[in-house]
Amino acid sequence: VQLQASGGGLVQAGGSLRLSCTASGRTFSSYTMGWFRQAPGKERVFVAAINWSGSSIDYADSVKGRFTISRDNAKNTVYLQMNSLKPEDTAVYYCAQKRLGSYAYWGQGTQVTVSS
Repeated sequence: VQLQASGGGLVQAGGSLRLSCTASGRTFSSYTMGWFRQAPGKERVFVAAINWSGSSIDYADSVKGRFTISRDNAKNTVYLQMNSLKPEDTAVYYCAQKRLGSYAYWGQGTQVTVSS
């Protein structure tokens, strides 16, 4: 499985970005997908996850009400809509696919920079 993340960039505080992550293969629709982020000098942390059907979604407290995760199984793509961005959202964002209870496959990351 290969995951290709895109959509990062530089945005002012209060702005919006939409990240996309497209997966190779024909089994995308079977698995939970997640987004994580890693700020400079910090550990990678969970941001959001969505199960195979989109019926179960989870967010980190820090992004609740501002970020929305969604997926389009026909396009093998998961999205992260990020609104009301803050400087503390600056990080490299990674998508990942969950297999057997853990995130086994990771994308290459896309940089999000929020200026104040």
